[in-house]
Amino acid sequence: MTVVEDRPATADAPPPRRVNPLWALLRNSWRQLTSMRTALILLFLLAVAAVPGSIFPQRSVNRENVAEYFAAHPKLAPAIDRAFAFDVYSSPWFAAIYLLLFTSLIGCVLPRLRDHIRALRTVPPEAPKRMGRLPQHADGLESAQPAGETAVRVAATLRRKWFRVRVREQEDGSWTVSGEKGYLKETGNLLFHVALLSVLVGVGFGHWYGWHGNRLLVTGADQGFCNSLTQFDDVSLGPQVDASDLPNFCLKLTKFDATYQSTGQPKSYDATVAVSQNGGASESRSFTVNDPLRLDDANIHLLGQGYAPELKYTDRYGVSQTKVVPFLPVDGMLTSEGVAQFPDVNIDPKTNKRDDKLQMGFEGVFLPTGPTDGTARSEFPELNNPVLYLTAYQGDLGLDVGIPGSVYSLDRGQIDTGALKKIGGDRPYALKQGEKVTLEDGTTLEFVGVRQFATLSIRYDPTQFMLLIGAVLGLIGLMLSLSGHRRRVWFRVVPTAGDDARSSVIEAGGLPRTDYPGFGDEFTSLTRSLKEGTP
Repeated sequence: MTVVEDRPATADAPPPRRVNPLWALLRNSWRQLTSMRTALILLFLLAVAAVPGSIFPQRSVNRENVAEYFAAHPKLAPAIDRAFAFDVYSSPWFAAIYLLLFTSLIGCVLPRLRDHIRALRTVPPEAPKRMGRLPQHADGLESAQPAGETAVRVAATLRRKWFRVRVREQEDGSWTVSGEKGYLKETGNLLFHVALLSVLVGVGFGHWYGWHGNRLLVTGADQGFCNSLTQFDDVSLGPQVDASDLPNFCLKLTKFDATYQSTGQPKSYDATVAVSQNGGASESRSFTVNDPLRLDDANIHLLGQGYAPELKYTDRYGVSQTKVVPFLPVDGMLTSEGVAQFPDVNIDPKTNKRDDKLQMGFEGVFLPTGPTDGTARSEFPELNNPVLYLTAYQGDLGLDVGIPGSVYSLDRGQIDTGALKKIGGDRPYALKQGEKVTLEDGTTLEFVGVRQFATLSIRYDPTQFMLLIGAVLGLIGLMLSLSGHRRRVWFRVVPTAGDDARSSVIEAGGLPRTDYPGFGDEFTSLTRSLKEGTP
């Protein structure tokens, strides 16, 4: 007879908890973003994204170069400008890569830093029972000392070689010594990434609280610059910087020396300025291309140089005006182009009214060393034979319409509409220094002389020292990460049987935690020193 027991039915296992798809997507995305592989990819993308900034002129550095690029490439420039080619470092796509890299590094470094600190606080592990299975192994090392004293001697030897050491006494009377070394590799790796983070933070804060501007400054006591927004050729203030935050200083370019190689390549630029800060007395300071002028809250960098012809125009009423006009270089030999505009001339002294149709403008080329073949190209950048070629225009210069324009070119719209007309024929006037030309309306233009000018970049970066420290620490961390090798060694010291434990036998084993071809030689040297009783 079969007895069937009534057993309660087994309760069904609860169904697995369903993970929210959105949460799973966010979690997996965060894991991918904070992986070291993603950080390296973003770092590479940031380097690639910075390449256009070195190919195309940037508005934050020199707006005139950007304007020249637009003039030279009228179809290409507007197209690439829509992709922020002239504002690379402030573009949305560059900022996106920058912020993603910053987030990835933080999410990658913090867990690794926590694990590294935990590993540093953890004592070296116990010796394995079967050391013969380790990549490096040695046994039969005899010691004339008891096991305890031998273990102490082994530990002292390891400490002298910068091992982290732990000595343990076993229940069977033997002793084990565990040594670990090579944490500098991970320390250097983390130091490099923390330094990279500090550089990213420094660049961000430098943009936020810094400012920079450019100024073309001509030599002479009548030419000067004071640090205000209206006196910059172009300026960019950080979002947290106001015009009132600019430091108070003024300077004049008193002297500029340039030397060149025989090929015309610049050899050295040396500028001397008279500078006064906060209304104090003026002092003479000199600086060069790689040695900027360092003031209290600003650095002045020397970027380049050029020439500014000094022109004297005498109108039909005998009134003279003298202007020093910078001409911008267009090649390495300092062939320069520019304009001189005289809007307030030919004013009738009887009515004291200005006739806009009698304004004068001159457009042309300046050659510091005039050629012998008649071409309009300078043969050398020094002032060996200065020649000025000018075309005269008379009419409305278009300066009173309220539309901003370049001071280095005439208004082409005025010329195209006939409001500004060429006078004196198609051939330009050729003037050497000290020469004077009489125009067809009886007025005269004299080429008085030439002055030099320097292109200055004036900037303030409050995180400059932070960036320097970050770069140095990054270099140190990189060297440590490339030179460090993590490895472990173990020693088991067993008392010799039948000798009243007055001697002992040592067994050693070693395990490299990373690829380290020299570990075998290091292990052999270590065991040999223990066998010979030397440190």
